[in-house]
Amino acid sequence: MVANKNLRLAQSRERTNAAGKPVSNIILLSISDNDYSALRPHLEYVSLPNHLVLHEPGGKLEFAYFPNRGLISLVVVMKDGKTAEAGIVGKEGFTGTPAAVGLNRGPLRAVVQVTGDGFRVEVGALRNTLESAPQLQLMLARYAVVRGMQIAQTAACNRLHGIEQRLARWLLMTQDRVDSGSLRITHDFLATMLGTDRPSVSLAAGVLQKEKIIEYTRGAVKIVNRKKLEHSACECYRVIRQYDGELGLQ
Repeated sequence: MVANKNLRLAQSRERTNAAGKPVSNIILLSISDNDYSALRPHLEYVSLPNHLVLHEPGGKLEFAYFPNRGLISLVVVMKDGKTAEAGIVGKEGFTGTPAAVGLNRGPLRAVVQVTGDGFRVEVGALRNTLESAPQLQLMLARYAVVRGMQIAQTAACNRLHGIEQRLARWLLMTQDRVDSGSLRITHDFLATMLGTDRPSVSLAAGVLQKEKIIEYTRGAVKIVNRKKLEHSACECYRVIRQYDGELGLQ
């Protein structure tokens, strides 16, 4: 509730970085004026084009990213190159959570999956700012904990639920973050994110399309009946949605 109240207050007076670029990231809008003023000089505006890799697993964390728009996937990469998505980050959060709690490396690949923009902050500058920005420190730690719970729920979902339910859950989570009913994604990409094969995704998408829940064209999925899509999703979406509410993403 405190985060939502602060968000409404921040939105009533538009925030920008030092170069005048507007801010719509929920964390950056939710923190106090004092904490935001301390971080503001370090916010570098960046474009986030599709497929841009922000961090490789095991690599040193150099920047934390706070998206305004778009979608970033957090991906587990196996030794044989196979991948599965562990979580997604949109305007509600940031990448580089290990750095915010004093770690120098992260285990996941962070890759842009829906084009957007946002801000990046050098890890050193972020840590220095946190020393004198208690609310920002609390918000980032809180986000890291909630993100961990979401990743745990996603892991259980990928193990226990069918591909049609998982696809519905992923589409809903993505729409919540990109504010669009049309998502520019391919079946190959969805198969990678859901840890399955393309034929399975195509079959599941075909079922949802036959029921007039989505429309699939080459390279894009359009959600045409969100309520029915929610009914098609497993319980995991509702659990994750509750977590999203803690982050002001409702």
